[in-house]
Amino acid sequence: MKKLNSIFMAGKEVLPLVEGGKGVAVSNGLTAGSWAASDGIGTFSGVNADNYRDDGSVIRQVYFGKTRIERHEELIDYGIKGGIKQAQIAHETSGGKGRLNVNILWEMGGAQRVLEGILEKTKGLVHGVTCGAGMPFKLGEIASKFDIFYYPIVSSARAFKILFLRAYKSFLPKLGAVVYEDPWLAGGHNGLSNSEDPEKPEKPFERVSLLRKFMRSVGLGDVPIVMAGGVWHLSDWEDWIDNPELGPIVFQFGTRPLLTKESPIPKVWKEKLMELKKGDIKLHKFSPTGFYSSAVKNNFIKELTDRSFRQIKLFSNNDPTASIDFTEYALGKAKRPFLILKKDISRVKDWIKKGFSEVLKTPDNSIIFVSPEKADEIKKDQRDCMGCLSHCSFSNWADKGKISTGRKVDPRSFCIQKTLQEVAHEDNVNNQLMFAGHNAWKFSQDPFYSNGFVPSVKQLVDRIATGS
Repeated sequence: MKKLNSIFMAGKEVLPLVEGGKGVAVSNGLTAGSWAASDGIGTFSGVNADNYRDDGSVIRQVYFGKTRIERHEELIDYGIKGGIKQAQIAHETSGGKGRLNVNILWEMGGAQRVLEGILEKTKGLVHGVTCGAGMPFKLGEIASKFDIFYYPIVSSARAFKILFLRAYKSFLPKLGAVVYEDPWLAGGHNGLSNSEDPEKPEKPFERVSLLRKFMRSVGLGDVPIVMAGGVWHLSDWEDWIDNPELGPIVFQFGTRPLLTKESPIPKVWKEKLMELKKGDIKLHKFSPTGFYSSAVKNNFIKELTDRSFRQIKLFSNNDPTASIDFTEYALGKAKRPFLILKKDISRVKDWIKKGFSEVLKTPDNSIIFVSPEKADEIKKDQRDCMGCLSHCSFSNWADKGKISTGRKVDPRSFCIQKTLQEVAHEDNVNNQLMFAGHNAWKFSQDPFYSNGFVPSVKQLVDRIATGS
């Protein structure tokens, strides 16, 4: 493989290897600091970051406010304090080597307040901020205000062009790099647009080439591009290294750092990673953010898929298409009459017979059938909303205006804060949302991990740098 040369980023020579930021306590100060100590660029999550008591135990994010607004303020306070703590740990662990970034999702609730709250108390500890999941127009302004570098995460040249023309062109000195996150390969939330087919992945080389072409047209030819999503062995990407068409390239690893000694995820999660097979990762659109996301196909994803399948369309008496094909049918505990297609009655009876006797309305003029226990759980989760997103289809929360999206809640989705806190801190990985990149199945195939070997971050970075 070609020699992996260092690159100048955020004012320092570092290896062109980035630890991808993974939200809700998964990328923390220890992993980020260890990656930086290995001369790379570490990233800790500023999304619901963990804080600790004096004895080292995690302060679980339990909410006591009686209203959503009160709980939202608690969420922001948790986020700022946890982010500060993780920045301190990352700085101490790095020993002054490498670079350290904080990762923020722009579509998380109170994103700007959390980010600025962290940066106000971590001057000199954090060198940059990465940000995606939305269009973070204020990112350059915020980074410049705190004298750090910013790394917007985009999934297309078009997205970066919009960000550049509307905002970033005024804050170019602090643009550290542009992160291209492949929407078909990366884990977590992905930036697939309405014009892109989730079933027809496009080659990243051509898409990154288009991004570089635009960057050169506005004088950013020497600004690095970070390739994120689907990177496992650098030898598979050898034609990207020192390629004049692409210019300076850095590689980001989000999934592989999950399986390290420093990684804070539960032991059962690490064991699950070693069992995955090709095809075990699903690109789905159940997320309350409205984005596609990639996760392990476990019981959690199966239940959401089944829940969405047990769905029929509703009609009204004044529907212009109404005819003898429709009939009123009493459903649920209250035996409310719904106008449904006669041909759907047999399916409805079968679902009820199997225990899915409760009905919940969706925003799309349909109903889904769930068990009474699941119906109670969904309604409770919606009531307990703490505004963890800027807008949420599951609870209809919005952190601007009248704190409502104005749409009906969608019971086909889920409380993302609840499940991500659970998967990060408990052992029940099969029944919670378990994000992973589409190459996570390679853990079970890569000889590096044979006999259940779990490397340290330093061992992982050294291995990656060899190309194999």
